[in-house]
This record gives sequence, C-alpha cells and structure tokens, in this order.
Amino acid sequence: MNIVNTQTVSVGDLFVGAIVPGIVLVFLYLAYVLIRATVQPSCAPPATVEETDMRSVVTAVLPPLGLIGLVLGSILVGAATPTEAAGVGAVGALVLALSRGALSLPVLQDISQSTLFTTSMVFLILIGAALFSLVFRGFGGDTMIESFFDALGGGPHTALLVVMLVMFLLGFILDFIEITFVVVPIVGPVLLAMGLDPVWLGVMIAINLQTSFLTPPFGFALFYLRGVAPAAVETSDMYRGVMPFIAMQVALMLMLSIWPQLATWLPELIYN
Repeated sequence: MNIVNTQTVSVGDLFVGAIVPGIVLVFLYLAYVLIRATVQPSCAPPATVEETDMRSVVTAVLPPLGLIGLVLGSILVGAATPTEAAGVGAVGALVLALSRGALSLPVLQDISQSTLFTTSMVFLILIGAALFSLVFRGFGGDTMIESFFDALGGGPHTALLVVMLVMFLLGFILDFIEITFVVVPIVGPVLLAMGLDPVWLGVMIAINLQTSFLTPPFGFALFYLRGVAPAAVETSDMYRGVMPFIAMQVALMLMLSIWPQLATWLPELIYN
C-alpha cells in the first residue's frame, strides 16, 4: 500500500461533523444526571437561587451566546477562517468585558501573559512534533506502521481500533495537544490511505481525545475541579465520579463506529 494521501478536510467540515455527535453526548449526559438524581436525590439537592427578572437573564446570557454563534457561524458558513474567527472572538470578548466594567490594565496584562505562555507552549510542542515526525518518516517509521497494520489483519477497522486504544491510554499521561501533534501525524496518513472517511476519522479522534480531560491522574477537568472543590471532596471521589462520563464518551465512539452517518451526513447535506 503506497501512502499517498491527497484528502483534505476543512475545519468547517469537522465542526459540522461534530455537531450531531456532540448533541448526542449532551443528551447522554442529561439522561445520566436525571436518572441519577431521580434514583439518588441526595446527590443532587435543590439549589437556592435568588429571584431575578427575565431582563437580567437575557442580558447575562445573550451576549456570550451571540459571540459564540458569531465565531462558530462565521467558520461554518465559510465567511472567515479559524484564525480570523478567533480574532473576532478575542475582540468581542474584550468588548463584552469592557462593557461590564471587568476590563482593566492589570486584567489585560494578565490575559496577554497567559496567552503568550499558552501560545509559546503550543508552538514548542508543534516544532518538536514536526521534527520528530520528519525523523520518524526519514527512518521508515511510516512503512513500519503500515506493515504492522497489515500484519494485524481485519482491515482498516482493526487498525483504527488499535489506534483508538493507544490514544485512550495515552490520554491518562499526556494532554490532547501532545497526542494531536505527535501521534495523529504518524497514524493519520496510514488510516486515511486505508480508505477511512476523513471527517468521521477526525470526529472519532476528537471524541477520544476528549476523554483525556477526565482520565486520571492528569485530566485537565479534574485539576480544574480540584481547584474549586471544597476540601471535604477528596480526589478519589472525583476520580470515581468521572467514570460514568468517560463510559458515555466511549459509548459514543462505539455508536459512531456502528453508525458513521452521525458524523458524515450533516457535512454532506450542507456542503454538497
């Protein structure tokens, strides 16, 4: 098999392809929360909410939702590239913060430093991953992976199963950025050369990488939750609490493997 991949997929296609699976995942989360709260009411006690009027709710919710719709909508309809849409989102967020009196020079300085640190980290990882991929291919690593997949038997689906399993296990110790820049460029061309749909494959990988936010011990979401949770909530409790949500994400990947149309029919409907 000669690995010559000319398939390209835009960010807009991936966004559209992820809409239906994302909605399905949201409904799975909602169903679990409702069932759990019904069976065990003590785990979801009623919240005490101060009385407010509809105008305050609309004022608080509508501008952020409008900004999100503007950024994603401009990408989906092809009016802006992801970079341009990100610039619009950044300017819109600054305008919203300024309109609410939450923007000051110290806040802007902190935002700029955080952005610089994150961007520098991503670019350093990207440079290292690009060098690694070049050396890996230069020594025939892609041919070795191709031969390994051929030796497995079972065609592209068996190869995809192995790749998904490896990515899932790597999510326990690595974040999604490192997996995306290091692993995907190595196995992606091989899988695409086997005839897998690029949009479906991208959505499958994205959902798999989403589990890395929850899988202990280095899940980002667990760190965020640990930072805001009271001391009475132990880390082991959080580890047990995320297991059902990890299982639902794995279930969604199984659903996509059975019904790939969940990720492909909407891009085909919109762009074709």
